[in-house]
Amino acid sequence: MARKKADWYPDGILLALCGALLLSGILILASVSASFSLQKTGTTFYYLSHQLFYGLLPGLAFAAVAFVIPLEKMCAWSVYLLLGSLLLMSLVFIPGIGTSSGGASRWISVGPITSFQPSEILKLACILYVASWLSSKGKYPSKQKAVASRNARRGEKKFTKIFSQLQHTFLPFIAIMSVIALFLLMQKNLSTLGVIVVVGLSMYFLSGAPFWHSLAMLFPGMILAGLAVLLTPFRMQRLAAFLNSSFDPLGQGYQAKQAIIGIGSGGLTGIGLGLSYQKFGLLPEPISDSIFAIFAEETGLIGALLLIGLYLAFSWRTFVIARRAPDQFSQLVAMGIGIWISFQAFVNMGSMAGVVPLTGIPLPFISYGGSSLALSIAALGVLLNISRTRKV
Repeated sequence: MARKKADWYPDGILLALCGALLLSGILILASVSASFSLQKTGTTFYYLSHQLFYGLLPGLAFAAVAFVIPLEKMCAWSVYLLLGSLLLMSLVFIPGIGTSSGGASRWISVGPITSFQPSEILKLACILYVASWLSSKGKYPSKQKAVASRNARRGEKKFTKIFSQLQHTFLPFIAIMSVIALFLLMQKNLSTLGVIVVVGLSMYFLSGAPFWHSLAMLFPGMILAGLAVLLTPFRMQRLAAFLNSSFDPLGQGYQAKQAIIGIGSGGLTGIGLGLSYQKFGLLPEPISDSIFAIFAEETGLIGALLLIGLYLAFSWRTFVIARRAPDQFSQLVAMGIGIWISFQAFVNMGSMAGVVPLTGIPLPFISYGGSSLALSIAALGVLLNISRTRKV
């Protein structure tokens, strides 16, 4: 077993990238939301101050706790964090606690907490638990070899190995993901389910599981996702708008078309910070789902490429941290967080550029939303914790 070297100094490059992402989020939201906030609330910095007090500050507190908790305890407590997040997910269906919007029940409102989305906790909890569970499977290969050797004389070695893999990893993993999927489907939150499934399958593959396991889960998953789209009219309309840009230009195709117009209007250098035309009622959700299109309109291709480069650098550094991590749990957590943030970012930006269908996934660290920002910052705290414990 590799020895560990731990200190109080996290990876400097990762720390700088985390700071750059947070600072970019504050500056972009301040630029995009000022006039929109004045129009909606009568004050210029309502949305920015709400993001700072209900997203940034709690997130920094969570990150500080995540930074100092020993990784061994984080691994041991991950099951309780997952169960707690599932409990919170169930509260959204209780009248007086849960709130609905657009036919979906995804938020909790209690006292001063006006709108909290527990599915954001579920993303991080799922990563920690799956990493803990997969790393615990390290004890099974030796058992598999022992069982296989006892049956080798009967020609059952290969069958025994496959059966043991199915029993100890494949089927339990499907059961875990199915429980999580059930809660998200009840909330009609297919976008978050897609993020968790992609991250979970990636972690499962990177843990060293046989490749055929991933294929056996991937194809049925794609079929189920297709059915979920085909059986839901508004998702089917979004897909039709993606495949045909002229489909329903004033309905389901409107947001995608206006986003592309906004990005194209920015040209090379943009029309100037705070000067977007699209955010004045033309582009829906300008400070949340569509914030990248507004930012690209104001800063142009140069600003958009700089932001994309920042996410790429963050993704690269998380995998460097994972490669240096001293144990499988830390490696899987680092890779899981890196895939989560990167995948969600590029799906959001890709949907604005017309590369993927609209999904409603927020842009990490940038989009307005306290729950998303707070838990994304908490994930950074976990990453920084892992970065200060290295192999020697």
